Amino acid sequence: MPHLSEIMGTDAPGTIVVGAPEDMQWFTKPKKRVHLFALGDVGSLLLTGLVLMGGDCISEIGIYDVRDHVGDRFEFEMNQMRDGAGSVSTVPVRVISEEELFNCDVFLFCASLRVPPVGEGGDVRMAQFEANGGLVRKIASQAVQKGYEGLFCVVSDPVDPLCQEVMKSGIRPARVKGYGLGVMNARAAYFAGKDARFASYLKDGRAYGPHGQDLVIVNSLSQYDPKLSRELTSLTVEANMVMRGWGFKPYMAPAISSGAFSILATLRGDWHYSSQAFGRVYFGARNRVTSSGIEVENVDLPEEAFLRCQTAYRNLEKLL
Repeated sequence: MPHLSEIMGTDAPGTIVVGAPEDMQWFTKPKKRVHLFALGDVGSLLLTGLVLMGGDCISEIGIYDVRDHVGDRFEFEMNQMRDGAGSVSTVPVRVISEEELFNCDVFLFCASLRVPPVGEGGDVRMAQFEANGGLVRKIASQAVQKGYEGLFCVVSDPVDPLCQEVMKSGIRPARVKGYGLGVMNARAAYFAGKDARFASYLKDGRAYGPHGQDLVIVNSLSQYDPKLSRELTSLTVEANMVMRGWGFKPYMAPAISSGAFSILATLRGDWHYSSQAFGRVYFGARNRVTSSGIEVENVDLPEEAFLRCQTAYRNLEKLL
């Protein structure tokens, strides 16, 4: 069976390593200083998750938003989240200025200049690319000018193309990661828990590719079924539109599954889903950060699943 690495045109059995030790200096600190840019629906809920769960690996979270008193509001609220016994180690939050954005180890880009209204059809993530692409290029250029050497995390949609724009701005590829695939894994697991036909996903299923229409869900590595995999992929991709069809923006699960859980796993060096430089493009897969580089799981893939990943990869290449 082919390896995931072969979509890049190379056969490299075993773990793929992205980057080098010099890219990982930010990771060697026991606790990281995190700065979060923009406190919209996703950013504010992500902040909540990091404050409540990140006490072991985050020393402080700096927050910045261009709107008047939004930062003040969240500094006020977040620093009042304490349990009565004092047993939960929450993370302190501080309002920062634009000049301080890159005085940190980890930068979280959560801004969005255009959120398609509920009811708008099509791939809403790609509809955001033009506006958000310009903003992420501006912010990434500021990071380069400041000599930023930490991790630049893209949480805004569309994750993978925006990562590409950050890298083009001059930040080393291994210091850019995208966070969108975590919620796709979580959605696939949600449907697997409701339908016994998909239950194998909970044991050894996998999610690959972009956070959008070219997503690849593999129902099981050991009991692969192409029909079930495609059905589970469709359910996962369409979950966004189901929520929008009910009249709500689907941001809660993404903020926690793609955001808080996956970012904290990154800081701890745990396995998780996110996108990283994969050859010429940013591609989502299971991975973990180490002091030597980013280790990307490189399992054998069923031929049909490999071809789907290859198609997703080539479609991302077209956006270069």
